[in-house]
Amino acid sequence: MAVRRTPQRMMTYVDGNTVRRAEPERRTSAPERKRTAQNLQRREQLRKNRERALYMDLPYLMMLSAAAICALVICVQYLHQQSAMQARLSRIESLEQQLENQRAENDTLETRINTSVNLDYIYKVATEELGMVYANKDQVLMYDKTESEYIRQNEDIPNYN
Repeated sequence: MAVRRTPQRMMTYVDGNTVRRAEPERRTSAPERKRTAQNLQRREQLRKNRERALYMDLPYLMMLSAAAICALVICVQYLHQQSAMQARLSRIESLEQQLENQRAENDTLETRINTSVNLDYIYKVATEELGMVYANKDQVLMYDKTESEYIRQNEDIPNYN
């Protein structure tokens, strides 16, 4: 069973072969009429406000366009800076990995060099074949250089005799 309402009279009809109950027409009282008149005025005011809100003049449109363009530029710059930062971080990570590999390789080479050096053989060749001898205590001179931490090859060594 379906109930249909007609928009003009607000009467209710029931489809079917019998009418169950007839509803009388409702009459609106004076306060309700005032309310509906006030509602109509409010609705009309809302409609006018919406029309004003939708109305865009040239300065408003230009300011809105400038704001949208600024927002777009800021977003693009932000994305560009973020991608540049990610690229830098990636580059730093790759350089750190290269540094770690280089350090490991240097440690390996240093270990190979230290194990390949035979100090007894060097001493034997220096003393027997080349005729080298250890320096005596009176042949070793120590001095302090206060001007610079570098020793230049051309600079004279002070004589403490």
